[in-house]
Amino acid sequence: MNLENFEKKKEFLICVDSDGCAMDTMDLKHIRCFGPCLTEEWGLEEWKEPILKRWNEINLYSMTRGINRFKGLAKMLREIQEKYTDIEDLDSLEKWVEESPELSNAALAQAIRNGGGISLQKALSWSVRVNQKIDNLPFNVKRPFEGVKEALEYAHEKADIAVVSSANLQAVKEEWDIYGLTKHVDILLSQEAGSKAFCIGELMKKGYDKSKILMAGDAPGDYEAAVKNGVLFYPIFVRREKKSWEEFLSDGFLRLMDGSYEGAYQEEKAAEFWENLKDS
Repeated sequence: MNLENFEKKKEFLICVDSDGCAMDTMDLKHIRCFGPCLTEEWGLEEWKEPILKRWNEINLYSMTRGINRFKGLAKMLREIQEKYTDIEDLDSLEKWVEESPELSNAALAQAIRNGGGISLQKALSWSVRVNQKIDNLPFNVKRPFEGVKEALEYAHEKADIAVVSSANLQAVKEEWDIYGLTKHVDILLSQEAGSKAFCIGELMKKGYDKSKILMAGDAPGDYEAAVKNGVLFYPIFVRREKKSWEEFLSDGFLRLMDGSYEGAYQEEKAAEFWENLKDS
């Protein structure tokens, strides 16, 4: 089902991010796929260990957690150029990342057709290889966090559930299908549907009250998408995911239902979210 055909069925709406929030796949994908493909594509084996460590800091264990892959790539390559070795045509990639209205493989391919140079070509090659490597990860290592299925099953009795993810749709659908999560979801929205903020905004047009929409996420981009639309935010804390989902089930969702989420509880959760990211 797409956004255009989606219809509101219940009074409440829960939006849920996938990687690193519902699915224990974010660390896996960066450690096994994104970082290694970076060092291979640019021939950086000489500095592999510190580069992979820094890649994971940028994308997993800091305030830039969940950054768009191309923004993360440009940031990492700039640091590599300043610290280790020259990156050919880096300015072109940074310009594209800064100016392109869409940061995706398709948009990058179009920029290359329009005359983009070697850094854009290598960025696309890297991104395609990352997707291939992710696709080849065995499903037994791509699992939901403990407590996710129980929380979604319970919440779905009283709320519509939307997956709002920046991953590609095929990967999200396969991962959610195999563990029986999609039966507790009304719509899957991925990078193909638009940004998280855009998707939440479009869902709001279906008739939900802002105070009855909650975005559950693990990264600053999830928080910002919620704030931009004036909806509630529930944090899934890095390295405390199981406990976060348990609290959602025992407290957070009940507060959403009875109207006590907004205010002190929301402020407390937001403050704890930022503190947890700083300490990651």
